[in-house]
Amino acid sequence: MLALNTAILWALLAIALKVALNHIDSYTIVWWRFTVSFLVLAVYMMIKKRRSLAILRRPPWLLLLAAFLLGINFIGYQQGVNYAGPTVAQIIIQLGPVLLAFTGFVFFKEPVNTTRIIGFLLTAVGFIVFYYNQLESLPSKTEMQTGVVWLIVGALTWTGYAIINKIFVKKLEPMQINLILYAVPTLMYLPLADFSALFQPHSVVVWLLFLFVAFNTLSAYGTLSLALKYAEANKISIIITLNPIITVILLELMLWTNIKWFEITPMVPLAYVGAAIVLIGAVMAVGAVKKRTNKENVSPLKVSE
Repeated sequence: MLALNTAILWALLAIALKVALNHIDSYTIVWWRFTVSFLVLAVYMMIKKRRSLAILRRPPWLLLLAAFLLGINFIGYQQGVNYAGPTVAQIIIQLGPVLLAFTGFVFFKEPVNTTRIIGFLLTAVGFIVFYYNQLESLPSKTEMQTGVVWLIVGALTWTGYAIINKIFVKKLEPMQINLILYAVPTLMYLPLADFSALFQPHSVVVWLLFLFVAFNTLSAYGTLSLALKYAEANKISIIITLNPIITVILLELMLWTNIKWFEITPMVPLAYVGAAIVLIGAVMAVGAVKKRTNKENVSPLKVSE
């Protein structure tokens, strides 16, 4: 249930970020999300774990690199939503977990079997089928191509962030790691944020939207961390990887009910086929792992408790 909560939050986030673009630009959205997350976490740590704030004085340089990569990941995904739309963004960004699984057995010598290899191949085929069929259905292909490039950058940088995070999660408290991960992008995007657009008089509904995209980060990652305490990481990964399905269902409902918060490009039948192949391949690549013992499963997303 905790993992499902994360999946739902991320599915809703893709749509919420697109709606938020009606009011502020991508860089301001990313700065706002990181800033609110950093401030909330910093205040909590100041009250509960003041000593843990010491990491802000001398953060490890490799953790700073991870924070920089996460900042690029956020803007890559945000711009992907901006140019290509929520559906394409949710499908293409699945490249991140698949690449992490790939690096898991290439660099960390994690177990690999036939199912995972087939999963990688299916994912590659699915990306090609989805991309070219959806691209051919559009009158203007430039925006989608631009969005896909941003999303690939986002997926690559997320993989780099996740690898470094996997190293530090065994050395530092998760809150300390997250504090740096939020602080660096806050400073990165500070010069690019449009405060005049963000803090102009907005309606209550718009401010609720802004608060949702901000607290989505804290809530989704918070329930994900809790989920990892109660279930194997590979099982959690499978649930998380399926979150694009929720996004697609919600967008179809918006088309059916004629909700026009933004322009929704319907998916062509073969694009649905490609998307399904991507998700099946991602689940196989991320979740199919041999057991080392009867009690422990190994996963590319395995983290220390």
